[in-house]
Amino acid sequence: QVPLVESGGGLVQAGGSLTLTCAASGRTFENYAMGWFRQAPGKAREYVGAITWSSNIIHYVRSVKGRFVISRDNAKNTVYLQMNSLKPEDTAVYYCAAGDYYSDDVEFEVRYWGQGTQVTVSS
Repeated sequence: QVPLVESGGGLVQAGGSLTLTCAASGRTFENYAMGWFRQAPGKAREYVGAITWSSNIIHYVRSVKGRFVISRDNAKNTVYLQMNSLKPEDTAVYYCAAGDYYSDDVEFEVRYWGQGTQVTVSS
């Protein structure tokens, strides 16, 4: 079991930037790929992107590619989501997740969820 604690959410103007942090505790962080998901009010939770343990593969959905950057620091048991050029449609609760990533079919199997952090982008 890998407890995940997220931080960094808040209110930002359109065009601005925000960086989310997801910190894991325990001794098994290095065994998992990490993913980011988001859920807007009244909508289903959607996949945003993922990063493998060694960071050799980093994947993003087309809607955020070129604007968002996922990175991780295994020595600190931490993963980041840097969000740039934010748009009002990016407003959502953002969740980090630990799991298994399969690059052949771009599948992320979630094993543990973070609690979520609210990101609000004003126009």
